[in-house]
Amino acid sequence: METNERLSQTHLDILKEIGNIGAGHAATALSTLLNKKIEMMVPSARIVPFDEMMELVGGSENVVLSVFLKIEGDANGNMFFILPIEQGERFIRQMIGDPSFSFNATPPSEIGISAAHELGNIMAGSYLTALSDFTQLDLFPSIPALSVDMFGAIISYGLLEISQVSDFAIVIDTALYEADSLSSVNGHFFLLPNPESFQIIFQALGVN
Repeated sequence: METNERLSQTHLDILKEIGNIGAGHAATALSTLLNKKIEMMVPSARIVPFDEMMELVGGSENVVLSVFLKIEGDANGNMFFILPIEQGERFIRQMIGDPSFSFNATPPSEIGISAAHELGNIMAGSYLTALSDFTQLDLFPSIPALSVDMFGAIISYGLLEISQVSDFAIVIDTALYEADSLSSVNGHFFLLPNPESFQIIFQALGVN
């Protein structure tokens, strides 16, 4: 894990700060969308081997809500935003005003699925925008792909290409909560940059 060994706490602190900026953008967008104050924080950023990614979301067979996008431009890679299925459903119910929404319905509500796409676009897009603004790099996301499936099946798609040249991911934890509620929605960003993208990103940030 040579790249892992070269990444210091300074690098991770920078990624966490970028995450906090992205979290602020996401919270503002969600507050407007839900017409209530939403706050969001990034408790930590760290590097984990691919096999530990499974543990973070409760195992490879745990069903999650996932938004996947490819990053292209000056620094290429993949990005996932992962939410536990019940927490994703809770937000979507608020977004569409339907307390009965469930991904298990046959078929699921089209309005609810559309809201899930919007939630994913906000979350993934906010972080990528913050990273692009912070680095002044041109980073272009693909159209986000929404999935509700076992995490092992979802993540294997993103690992297919990058596992040939790397064996770890950057994980940025997220916690969203309503200002008047103690309960939070806890998700994870998994960033899988191509190895050469690390050098490009941190050089843009002025960090060797």
